[in-house]
Amino acid sequence: MSEERNTADILRFFDTQPAALPLYEAFEAVIYRLFPDTRRSVHKTQISFASRYIYACVSFQKVKRKAERPDPFLTITLGLPFPLESERVAVKSEPYPGRWTTHIVIGSIAEIDDELSAWLKDAYAFSKRK
Repeated sequence: MSEERNTADILRFFDTQPAALPLYEAFEAVIYRLFPDTRRSVHKTQISFASRYIYACVSFQKVKRKAERPDPFLTITLGLPFPLESERVAVKSEPYPGRWTTHIVIGSIAEIDDELSAWLKDAYAFSKRK
């Protein structure tokens, strides 16, 4: 897929939530700084990031009640080999033994921090070995 088409797909993804685009751009910049070999796929309901397998997704999934969600917001979903224990985690589940799906809601660029980067590194490493 050409970069121009992918960029158009990203802009279309944010049509209904344009104020969240700067959050996404900051998150994507961290992804590519940490993992330059990442492949990005833009879908109707999420943007996925993969190495061997998908390790992170961005969506507007409503994993918190409306009153608890910032405006704008993004839901970051990570695939991890362990349950993440943090107040920042909105929802986590173990769909398969040893694979945890973890949803984190962010509402500011400041939340794309070293802690989130460390969790991204864990998810990336897990995607390489599963």
